[in-house]
Amino acid sequence: MSDRRIGVYICHCGGNISDYVDVEAVREAAGKEAGVVVAKTAMFTCSDATQQEIMEDIRENSLDGLVVASCSPKLHLYTFRDVAKRAGLNPYRYTQVNVREQCSWAHTDDKEGATGKAVRLVRAGIARTLLTDSLEPVIIDTVPRALVVGAGIAGLRAAVGLSDIGISVYLVEKEKSVGGRVAGLGSMYPHGRDGNKLISQLVSEIGKRENIVAYTGAEVVEKSGSVGNFNVRVRVGAYKPQFVDLNVGSIIVATGFDTFQPGAGEYGYGTGRVVTLDEFRDLLDSSGGRPVYNGKEIKSVAYIYCVGSRRDSGVEKAKVYCSRYCCNAAVHASLLAMEKNPRIHQYHLYRDMRTYGRYELLYDQALEAGSTFLRFGEEDPPAISGGPGGRLRVSVKDLLTFGEEVEMEVDLVVLVTPMVPRQNGALVDVLKLPLGKDGFFNEIHPKLRPVETVVDGAFICGACQGPKNSSESVASALAAVTQAASLLKKGYVELEPLMAVVDRDICRWCGECGKACPYGAISKEEYQGAEIAVVSEAICKGCGGCGPACPKNAIDLKGYTDAQVKAMIDALVAEWGHTSLI
Repeated sequence: MSDRRIGVYICHCGGNISDYVDVEAVREAAGKEAGVVVAKTAMFTCSDATQQEIMEDIRENSLDGLVVASCSPKLHLYTFRDVAKRAGLNPYRYTQVNVREQCSWAHTDDKEGATGKAVRLVRAGIARTLLTDSLEPVIIDTVPRALVVGAGIAGLRAAVGLSDIGISVYLVEKEKSVGGRVAGLGSMYPHGRDGNKLISQLVSEIGKRENIVAYTGAEVVEKSGSVGNFNVRVRVGAYKPQFVDLNVGSIIVATGFDTFQPGAGEYGYGTGRVVTLDEFRDLLDSSGGRPVYNGKEIKSVAYIYCVGSRRDSGVEKAKVYCSRYCCNAAVHASLLAMEKNPRIHQYHLYRDMRTYGRYELLYDQALEAGSTFLRFGEEDPPAISGGPGGRLRVSVKDLLTFGEEVEMEVDLVVLVTPMVPRQNGALVDVLKLPLGKDGFFNEIHPKLRPVETVVDGAFICGACQGPKNSSESVASALAAVTQAASLLKKGYVELEPLMAVVDRDICRWCGECGKACPYGAISKEEYQGAEIAVVSEAICKGCGGCGPACPKNAIDLKGYTDAQVKAMIDALVAEWGHTSLI
């Protein structure tokens, strides 16, 4: 190993690391490791100045390996890979060691222990780097066409966006008409534009474009291939279905959401004069003058928030998460009701008011317009009973007045229910898209990679990945367009070379690796008269799940070979001279 020349850099991270780890002791220990010719510390290794210094060190010292001990690789892995590449060093000879989240932040009360752990982590990173090879990305040619699944406002906007930049689009909608839930809405917050008109404009734009083909009453039933070149089968029609085979380079999923349906009798739902917010919006949008329910003018309304959300027990199928958009939607509905009947009395019974960001203005407008807001506790929800004249009596303990019991008689109770994930089991099975704990489609990272999935070339947008209003759905749709276009416009895509590789001389097909692969990347082929496993480079995600399943140890993982992992373990457990810091 003495012929390797490695540079090691330990980051202070502005005190996030150096306040809890003796970075100079870590640097000193790293400098004594075999193959290390440069060992330095820096206040911020990600800064432009330190990046330039690292590049100069690589060139001047002919470094053939690089280790940076700083924060999570999720933040700066590609930053330092790019530093290596610009300096002429293969980016896959770089290792990032996480001594912030995994060390300094985890052991703020034990500087000696944190320092000892940091030394071991850095030493393991050096051991891995000593065994790195130069790897090159896998190049895949792409088909300049995209599939958009779902034709609500997000799907329609994604289709138009792709078309505008010259990418042909196949638009698949399960329902017989496009537009989703927005098509049934009137005035929408915060812009006040009519939902039905917005959808009509998007449909008109799609009709003008020859490079968009739409299928309604259609479902995706099969998918094969990989990023840049997917083969998708679409079933059109239910009674006498026809099948259409499509070849696309990327897939955007925008299948939308469902709304929580209260159980029979919940807050009096189903017994009359108790409706959901969606039903109330339909009532408002369809009324030409003052809103009427069952032939009687609505003069007073009570809104009950968080019905079916932010609860983990007591209500069947209730969700633990906050649906986020509900507060805004309910407050906006009350403003619409006020426009139709300025004398209406409205009471908002809430646990926490979450009119976030600029939507706080809606809350202010509702207050100024005369709405009354009362806050109830999680364990003491409002109670509903019959009142005189067919009205409803609502009672609640208002926390804003220190638990005072408040009663009101109203003509209508509106239950503010959350968005819930749409049941897309068949589509999930076909596309192999991951779901989060909340049941919505899961992105790789909510901030760094907000519309990408673990399936390369497949993107998610709109409310299928979590509760969003229409503006947020459109924004995420355009983000998905950008990501899809970045793959398709240049004609090829570069994939990580950190993937499984089969030793053909050892392998004798048994199928265990194929069973272990969650992505279907392993199949069998004939090689010199024997059946062996073969890994699809375009599909493999480098998870490593196939390796332990192989009884002959015939599968290794580039970048994290068995030898590298064993070397890292040996480095972690080996004794370190500064025993006082272990």
